[in-house]
Amino acid sequence: VFPNTQEPGSRTQSNTPHGSVRSCSNGAMVLPFKRLLLVALLASLAPSQPLLAESATVLLWPMGAPGAKGTADPDKPSLTLFPAPARGRVPTGIVVCPGGSYLNLSMAKEGTDVAAWLNKIGISAFVLKYRLGPAYHHPTELQDAQRAIRYVRAHADDYGLKPNQIGIWGFSAGGHLAATTGTHFAAVNAGNSGISDAIDKQSSRPDFLILAYPVITMQDPYAHARSRTALLGSNPSSQLIADLSNELHVTAQTPPTFLFHTTDDTVVPVENSVQFYLALRRAGVPAELHVYRKGQHGAGLAPQDPVLRTWTERLSDWLTAEGLR
Repeated sequence: VFPNTQEPGSRTQSNTPHGSVRSCSNGAMVLPFKRLLLVALLASLAPSQPLLAESATVLLWPMGAPGAKGTADPDKPSLTLFPAPARGRVPTGIVVCPGGSYLNLSMAKEGTDVAAWLNKIGISAFVLKYRLGPAYHHPTELQDAQRAIRYVRAHADDYGLKPNQIGIWGFSAGGHLAATTGTHFAAVNAGNSGISDAIDKQSSRPDFLILAYPVITMQDPYAHARSRTALLGSNPSSQLIADLSNELHVTAQTPPTFLFHTTDDTVVPVENSVQFYLALRRAGVPAELHVYRKGQHGAGLAPQDPVLRTWTERLSDWLTAEGLR
């Protein structure tokens, strides 16, 4: 509808049969049906609204990360912040750890895509870029993940979160990192009054874990050798291997956990998730394990697979049952 400069009450009609513009007695110009269809088509082709809320990236240590070997981007662990839209937001935040064998990071499929899904269900997401092998080995990656949890907890009020509803979600090697935060938090935890950094005064214990086709063990025969070498070096001691085999370190204080895996996974065997689940059961930790028969490693949210993609529905149900959404 367009304004008409003709005097009210007049009516005009162009003599072109399909491109006519007709004016009504109230002075408005009315587009004919075919023109309206064209306008609707053009509107449908216009860029859609972004899937994600506006994001920003922050360095976990603005003055330089501890143990940094340089000042290049890989030496600077960071969080990309995706606060959920205010409408429908719940007070839960999740740090997302993309996988990549501790050698690279799948930042889209296991990072920003995950943040978009979380935002859709009202949860704020914080995608972690952590330092990687072979330049960095344990405990550097754990320090980065713990700092990320502390950062989100320290800024809970800023994002409308509850500090006791901060979880971590990891994929593949990122799942190992997430599981490590849930089993090794006591060594570097909150409550040290001698720490001057307000962020480091926060607890590094996540309140819940989400582990998607995770690397869990560093012990043969189910270890993912590439991740083990990148994290622990080419010749780790048997003690270090045991220390980073997370199924051996589950206690009653390990957070509630959701696990997803597939039997067909030939990269990280499903026994990784099974062993962790059984350890959680023995410790009395609430846990839920979903194993799909078909599906290759690295599926992410599996949006193109009509069966496998339903795993996120199971996760959504679990989050609801845990009072997190």
